[in-house]
Amino acid sequence: MTASRLVIWRHGQTDWNLQGRWQGQADVPLNAVGRAQARRAAPALAGYGFTHLFSSDLLRAMETADILAGLVGLPVARDARLQEINVGNWVGRTMEQIGSEFTEVLIREEAGEDVVRGETGESVRQVAARTSEALREIAEGVPDGSVVGIVMHGLAARVGAFELMELAPDQAKVFRGLENCAWLVLDRGVRHDGASIWRLEAYNSRVFEA
Repeated sequence: MTASRLVIWRHGQTDWNLQGRWQGQADVPLNAVGRAQARRAAPALAGYGFTHLFSSDLLRAMETADILAGLVGLPVARDARLQEINVGNWVGRTMEQIGSEFTEVLIREEAGEDVVRGETGESVRQVAARTSEALREIAEGVPDGSVVGIVMHGLAARVGAFELMELAPDQAKVFRGLENCAWLVLDRGVRHDGASIWRLEAYNSRVFEA
């Protein structure tokens, strides 16, 4: 059993997004703008004809997913593996603050090293492994032909999707980050040996304000 399409949707805006603060796995809720973004995007997403919905268990993702669920009439399954990268002691700090205190770490990361965020957090490759495992299990746990909506987080969604496509996390850096309430679409293909292959159909799709 395997889904035919995965639509991976980033949560709406939070106050920390607005302030440029690193959220990681901090349980920050949507703000009023984020809820409005989700309500505006949900009808467009509903057009994909979802058969199943999944979400990170962090509040900002769950709130976003629940808005879509209320429109399409589906339950939402929560999965902690879909959470954002753990940024350790960087949580709540701005990029400026991190840049001044952890300059060497950021330089190493820009040079291609897979550094652990915030000393006690995760590296990008760890997140790619965690989230791609979840995406693969979700895709293989539903009936053939299913269309699955998955609400998660910016970095986690991007690197997890690229790992599922068997692309290196470094290749994900070529793509800009997902905007709040933007989504990407993965369609399933089949190799000659019968194994699934996932292809990027759309990236950073979103509903623009009128």
